[in-house]
Amino acid sequence: MIKNKLFYMECHLAGRQYHDCNEVFGKLEVGTRVKLVRELDNRYDSDAVAVVYENVLEANEVEEVLLGYIPSAHNTDLAAFLEMGWDKIFDCRISRINPEAHYEQQIHLTVKIKRNIAAD
Repeated sequence: MIKNKLFYMECHLAGRQYHDCNEVFGKLEVGTRVKLVRELDNRYDSDAVAVVYENVLEANEVEEVLLGYIPSAHNTDLAAFLEMGWDKIFDCRISRINPEAHYEQQIHLTVKIKRNIAAD
C-alpha cells in the first residue's frame, strides 16, 4: 500500500498567549489544518516558523491569524525546508486541544509530509 502522508513531527504550539489565538480559539478543533510560514525577520528566533490559521469571514474573505510558533527546539530543519520553497509538501494539523492546560500545552500539532503526486 502506498502512503499519501508520512509523519514528520509532533509538538506543542509555542507562544500562543502572545498572539491572536484567543480570537479564533473557539473555531479550532482536532483536525483543523494550519499553515506553516517561515519568518525570516523574527528577532527572537532566527529559525522561526509561524503557525497561521486561515479564518474564513463573511463573503468568503480569508483572514490569516497568527496562532503561535513551532517551538525553537523543533524548528531548525523545518525552517530550512520552508526557506528552500518546500512549504507545499507539509500538512500541519491540530492534533490535540486542552483548554484547561497551561498555555504552552493547550494546542498540539502534527506535521506530515505529503506524497509528491507529480513524481508518481
